[in-house]
Amino acid sequence: MNPTRKTLKFLDSQLAGRILARTMSLWKDKAYVNGSWTDAESGSFFQVTNPANGKVLGKLPDMNDKDTEKALKVASEAFVEWGKTTGKERGIILRKWYDLLVQNKEELAKIITAEAGKPIPESLGEVDYGNAFIDWFAEEARRSYGEIIPSPIKSKEMLLIRQPIGVTSLITPWNFPYAMITRKAGAAMAAGCTCVVKPAEDTPYTALAIAELAHQAGVPKGVYNVVTSDRKNAAAVGKVLSQHPLVAGLSFTGSTEVGKLLYEQCAVGVKRIALELGGNAPFMVFESANIDLAIQGALASKFRNCGQLGKRRNQTCI
Repeated sequence: MNPTRKTLKFLDSQLAGRILARTMSLWKDKAYVNGSWTDAESGSFFQVTNPANGKVLGKLPDMNDKDTEKALKVASEAFVEWGKTTGKERGIILRKWYDLLVQNKEELAKIITAEAGKPIPESLGEVDYGNAFIDWFAEEARRSYGEIIPSPIKSKEMLLIRQPIGVTSLITPWNFPYAMITRKAGAAMAAGCTCVVKPAEDTPYTALAIAELAHQAGVPKGVYNVVTSDRKNAAAVGKVLSQHPLVAGLSFTGSTEVGKLLYEQCAVGVKRIALELGGNAPFMVFESANIDLAIQGALASKFRNCGQLGKRRNQTCI
C-alpha cells in the first residue's frame, strides 16, 4: 500500500474511533449509585432492544427492592451535605451540568433514538426541551426566597423560609425519557434535594447518559442516582420508592393506573407526591378557528412521537 494512503487510512480510523468513543462514552451498562457504576446485588441483567429493528442494544442490571433501598440510603446520606449548600453553589453545579448536556446534544439524541425509536429530529427537539429545564433551575436555585407574613399579634413576627424536603423518588416514562428526568431532577436538586431515578425499562440508557454528564459536571456522589430494573421488578422497586421511610417525596409521570397505586402507597407515610398521569388530551376547535391551522395542530398533537405527544398536552385552537 502507498505510504501516504496508509497514513490517511490510519488517520481516518483514528478519527472514526474518537467519534465512536465520544458517543459510546455516554452508553453505560451499569446502574449509577453513589457516584459509581454498579451491578445488581443478585447479578441479574435484562436486555434493552431497539424498537425500530428489534436488535439488542445491551443489557443492564436488573435491580430489586434491596438494591433500591441501598440507593435511597446513599441519597439520604448525601442529603446531609447537599441540603446545606447555598442556592448559588447548587446553581453553579447545575449550570456546568447544563453546559455539558448542550455540548453532547447529538450524542444524547442518538441514544434516545436508539432505545425510544424516535426520529433524530424529534430526539434533538427533546434534548433542547429537556435542557431548558436544567437551564431554568440553574438560575432559580439561588432564588428560593422566603416571605415575611404580616402578624396579627404586635409582639410577634412571622418569617417563612424554604428548605429542601430530603430524598425524592423520580419515576419516568419511556415516551419522553430525557425531558421527564431533567424536569424532575433539575427542580429537586436546585431546591437542595437528592434523587433516586427509576427510568422505564424500555429507555434506561438515556437516564444513565444524563448521570454520566452529571458526574462530569461535579454533582456530588449520592445526589443523583439511577436504579435500573426490568418490568418484573418494577412493582417492588416502585413500592420501595413510594413507601420507604427515607423518601420525602415522589414524582411520577405515567399511566393513571400506576399513578393511583403510587398515590395509595405514598399515603402510608403521608409523603408529598406529584403525578402527571395519562389522558386523552381533548382537542377543541371553535367556530372562529382557522381550520387549516387547527388541522396542523391536531396532526402535531395526535400523531407526533407515535401518538405519545397528545397524551401529555391539552390543545386548543382558537
